[in-house]
Amino acid sequence: MNLDYQIFQLINSLAGHYKWLDDVGIFFAAYSQYFLGGGIVAWTLLKDRMNFWKNFKITAYFFATAIVSRFIFGEIIKRLVARPRPFEFHQVTQLIPEDLHMSFPSGHITFFFAFSTAVYFYNKKAGLICYAVSFLMGLARIYTGVHYPADILGGMALGFLVGWGMWKISKKFIEAPQQKL
Repeated sequence: MNLDYQIFQLINSLAGHYKWLDDVGIFFAAYSQYFLGGGIVAWTLLKDRMNFWKNFKITAYFFATAIVSRFIFGEIIKRLVARPRPFEFHQVTQLIPEDLHMSFPSGHITFFFAFSTAVYFYNKKAGLICYAVSFLMGLARIYTGVHYPADILGGMALGFLVGWGMWKISKKFIEAPQQKL
């Protein structure tokens, strides 16, 4: 038995025993993404109404970074690796429904770590909040039985690398302010 599966079993074995923990896991695995994305959109667009167009472009950059990471690089890797999800071959406690789509890297985590990296280079405090929520999202996706830990780590690494690369490319076009959150 490999270490990835052992860690998966350790985390997923907690599922189904405590309703409150299951509710927290389900929230972070399936719903926190909407609060994170919506919160950053609202914060970016509404913080300085005099510069709405500039803030709109920054918000578009956050999502473009995440989309490139998830739907271009992430999909290429998913198709090359073609790793099945844990519930396809193991007895797991699966708390959220998930398609029988390839597991590595986690698309959610690839998207949100790229998003968090884009936000971080724009505003450090907001970026750290995004990273924390994205990390909890990844942990919850293991807890709820839809990803192995390596899927999450792969998504984190890919998201960060693409986010960093997009920042290097786009920093000529988007100026990061020295503002507090």
